[in-house]
Amino acid sequence: MNGQIDFRLYLITDRKLTADLKWTIEEALKSGVRAVQIREKDLSAKDLINLSRQLQGITKGYRAKLFINDRADIALALGLDGVHLGSQGLPPDIVERISAGRLLIGASTHSLDEALEAESRGADFITFGPVYETPSKLKYGKPPGIKALKEVVKRIRIPVFAIGGINIKNVREVMDAGVHGIALISAIMASEAPGRAARELIEEIQRRIS
Repeated sequence: MNGQIDFRLYLITDRKLTADLKWTIEEALKSGVRAVQIREKDLSAKDLINLSRQLQGITKGYRAKLFINDRADIALALGLDGVHLGSQGLPPDIVERISAGRLLIGASTHSLDEALEAESRGADFITFGPVYETPSKLKYGKPPGIKALKEVVKRIRIPVFAIGGINIKNVREVMDAGVHGIALISAIMASEAPGRAARELIEEIQRRIS
């Protein structure tokens, strides 16, 4: 299903960074974002389902893909586009079997070994990082950096999305490493003008791949 990874900017939610999550998502979608991952790990299953339904109603209007972090059960129950698996969660091949191929599968990786394993077990794409220091990834220690990112890109055949501390100031350096795209949270979620932030990032990505 790798051919369905037709997006370059992968927006990950954090409702604590914005006063209005739905507004922020819609502003980003208006500016061209075509993939959103719901990553609200502290919510109950019931609240995750409610939030997923609300965001699904928005993303469908823009023909954007909607993923959910780890919860393949919710993704299948609601007919979401995919699931994004953490390094400690279910492996991609198990999710593939459970979903009978109905879900796109992303996987978080933080080393070349993890990236190779995710690919070998059937992930459709991976995120790799953190490339730069970022609060959400401090638990993983010192960022692997651009050099490690380039090595992963060279060795991995499925799409690679760089993650971790990416913003408009460094997106050019990241794209020049050969990645398929970028994944990010705060550069859009914490922006007072998320639409403009998304548009500037997408324009810079397009300049690097054109």
